[in-house]
Parts: sequence; C-alpha cells; structure tokens
Amino acid sequence: YDLQDRKFQAREIFDEEEPVAEVRKVECYLYSFRTKLAAALARCRIQHDALSIEYILPETIRKQEQRASALPLCVWANTFKISLQDVFRDLKKKGFTRVETVSDFDRYTYCMDQHCNDVLVFPSSLKEELLNLDLFADCKLVLQDKSRSLAVHSAQALLNTGDDIIVAHVGSHLTIAHMSVLTNNSLSRIFVCGVKSSAKAAELRNLFSHMGCQNIQLLHEDFTEIGPADPKLQKAKVILLLPQCSGLGVGNPIDFILNEHGDAGLLRDLFWGSVSEDKLSILAERQLNELIHAMKFNKVQAIVYCTCSVYPEENELVVKKALESGVEGNKVQPYRLIPPVFSTSSNSKASTEFFFKMEPSEISSGCFLAILAREEDSSKNVSVKDILACAAAKGLLNSIVEKSKEEEKKRPKVTQCRSNITGSGLEPKIAEFLHHQTVSNTKAEVFLSKAVSNIQKKNVNQTNKCVQLKKSINPILDTALPRVLKHTSHLSPMDMEYERQTLARKTRAERKRVVLKPVEIVFPPVITPYGSPRGNKPR
Repeated sequence: YDLQDRKFQAREIFDEEEPVAEVRKVECYLYSFRTKLAAALARCRIQHDALSIEYILPETIRKQEQRASALPLCVWANTFKISLQDVFRDLKKKGFTRVETVSDFDRYTYCMDQHCNDVLVFPSSLKEELLNLDLFADCKLVLQDKSRSLAVHSAQALLNTGDDIIVAHVGSHLTIAHMSVLTNNSLSRIFVCGVKSSAKAAELRNLFSHMGCQNIQLLHEDFTEIGPADPKLQKAKVILLLPQCSGLGVGNPIDFILNEHGDAGLLRDLFWGSVSEDKLSILAERQLNELIHAMKFNKVQAIVYCTCSVYPEENELVVKKALESGVEGNKVQPYRLIPPVFSTSSNSKASTEFFFKMEPSEISSGCFLAILAREEDSSKNVSVKDILACAAAKGLLNSIVEKSKEEEKKRPKVTQCRSNITGSGLEPKIAEFLHHQTVSNTKAEVFLSKAVSNIQKKNVNQTNKCVQLKKSINPILDTALPRVLKHTSHLSPMDMEYERQTLARKTRAERKRVVLKPVEIVFPPVITPYGSPRGNKPR
C-alpha cells in the first residue's frame, strides 16, 4: 500500500525520525525494483479485473478494513501524569466537546466509555490529529484497543489492598502499564512473565519509567515454567491471562498481532480472513495448558481470561475444559465462573452472564472475557447443628449440659411433649443441649404469660374496687358489683367485708409475684475448621 500511495517514489525521512537500518535496507531494495513491481501490479489487476490493489484482497479482509477505519478510537488516561479532570480541561481548550454516547459524535467530540471509567472514546477520523497532541506525546493519554482495558479493569476489581497480580504474558507493554496505573494506590505488585533477554528488560524498564510505573517486576521465566509454590508469588491473588490468539475479533488483526507481539505465523492465515483448523487447534491447546497451569496456584483466588478471538474453540470451550479438569485438587476450593465487574465506579451495570462477549460491530471490536474465581468456603455458612456437633466433639457441651441439669432440678417442673432421643455419640449431646435450651425458653414463656394474665386481673380488680368506693353512698346495684360479690350478695355485712379483704390480699400477693427476669441462653463458641483467604470487588 505504501508504495502504491507514493506512486513508487522514495519515502521522505523527517528530522525527528530515527531511521532503522533494516527498514531502510528493505526500502532501498523495493525502490530499486519499483518498475517491475508496478508492472506486476498492473498485470495482477487485469487478471483479477480489479480497479485497485485493495480489490485483490479477499472480500472478508476488505470489509474488515472498512469496519476498522470507522471504529471509534479508545484511549485511557495515565493518571500517573494527569488527572481525568485535567484531561477534560485540556481537551476543552483544544476545542473538543464531551458528549454522552458514540451516536452523538460530530467531528471534535468525545465521550466516556460505559465499562471503563478511565477510557475516553473519540471518532476514528481524528486519529492523526490526536496522535499529534501533547497529551499523547507525553504518554498522558494512551491509544489501545478496548479489549485490553476491559481485561485490566476486571483484574483490578478482584484485588484487595496489598494483593499481588501475575501477568502471564509480556504481550503489550501498554497493558502492563495500564495495570500499574490502576493498582497504584493498593500497594500491589505486578509480576510480568516471559521477559527473556536483558535488552528487552531494559527496554521495558525505560518505557515504564517514562510512563511513571514503579510497581512492576519482570520475570525471566515463561509463565508455564514458574512453579505454583514460588516464594515471591505467594501474595499473588489474581492472574491476568491474555494468551496468544487468532485476533480476528479486532478491527485490524495485523496491527493487533504486531502491537501485542502475537504469533506472526498467523499473518498468512489472516490474509484469507480465517484461521486453519490445524493452527486453531494448536492455539487452543496452548491456551488450555496455560489456563490449567494458572489454576494450580493455590494462593490465587481468581483468574481473568481474555482473548480477541471469535472462535468458541479459543473461548468457551477452553474455559469449560479447564473447569472440568479438576486440576485444583481437594485441598483448596474449586473454581467457578462469576460475572465480570469492571470497576466499582463504572457507569455500566453488573453483568449477569458468566461470559462477557462483544461481537465485532461498527462501533466496537470483538472480545471474550471470563472470570474464574474460587467457590466460597462452606465453613462460612455453618448451620447451628454443625456448630453444636463440632462443640460436642470437643467436649464443650458437657459442662453446659450438667449445669442445665442442676438448674432444672431447682426449678418447678413444666409438663411438655418430648420426643425420644435415640442414637449414640454426638447426637444425644446435641439433642440434650437443645432440649435444655428449649425447656428454659418454654419456662420463660409460661412465666411471662402468667405474669401478664395476673397484671390484667389486677387492673380489673382495682377498677371494680374503685367503682365500689364511688357507689358506696348509693344503694349497690347488682350489675355494679364485682363478679365475686355478685354471688355473695346474700351474705352478711361481716362476711362481705371478709371477702373484700381476701380479694385485696390476693391482689397484693399477685402484684408481688410479677417479676420479669432475663433468660440466659448459652451457645457454644463458634469453631470453624479453617478459614478461606480472600483475593474480591470481577473482579
């Protein structure tokens, strides 16, 4: 394309450009064969009846190129160097207007991404102008495919303060830098695997230093070569796995493979718009091995698996096979799928699907995201019966049951139905403990009900007594007498006075008996077999 666009003329080299010797050598060779190349292109166009070189490409590639040229640009803010508010202010000074959604784009406009709270979206037509801004030159804004930002935010949402994270592939340097920016305030360390050469390590350190990243540690070994019991990785709670994939979900797969340091052998397959079955099976097997290896880290609590593939063989099937492998063993909690959570301050609603998928469209690239997290420890949801069984096994209920028996002998007996307890071992102790607690509660309820009944009777008696005093001057009617006196109206005045005194003594005695006491219910201490370290909060 470059030769055709320049009509096979030599490329102009700018002063600020640093020429690469290998590239210059290839350019010289191509320029020396410019006449033969132009003639060969003309013959090819005639043979395929094509108007230009673009029409020689397969139709799938042409459509992909057209879609890629119209895709909105996603950039993330490097908060090591600038805050989001300063970004908004700077863009406003340069004539940009913030809108709500992509559908509101109109030339110099931008909007915030709905999933990632530090990602800005711009129209594709502004790419050249954006890259010339100081914000991009100083690494304050970084241009990158949204799929990588989704993966990074999902991993960050699963981390607690002080938790470390393992990045299984060095891949895109920008992805690692973005992870560093998001974990800056959490005291987390980022371990990056697969930095083979010292020259590569020096290059990465210079880049990360320029971007302000300080919590990144580079590891020479490949991810699959690192043992799960490695001492320096014992605080790692999350693994970010971005395996090499076909990359057909992104707008421009060729640029994606080159920028993400992917498999260059895929370039020939991408020319035809698909990947061969043999190549796809090799990729899927490699991805499965890496995911299974990630599940062997006992201290790790969650794994973020993300690809830019459109093939189920690289996405759902890999995750399903890994979960069915049972590689975790019996000593730790198994993994399960959970819906991804991108950020606690994100504008997007929490997903209810276990897989997050974006199909390639006119406004976004395609990607696949899965979060594997360990199941909750069952000891956190122990029933009362389990607690009592554990206490009985340790002999903690013996003293409580004996004490309850002594108290029961001192108290008046309460008749109640009780089922026969059969069996031996722990069950009788548990049942006996529960029985004593039930008896105590029943006695308390009976005592309280009697007290309430006595209070009500006392109030009635006091009311009737007042009525009698008020009516003592007038003749006493039969309806005005208390029920006790109505049946004794034929008695002599002395007998009636005796009945009144008896009723008063009963009332005073009942008043003295109304005593409310708190009921003490004793539970054994909660003893759990073990705790479950937590890694989530996606992700």
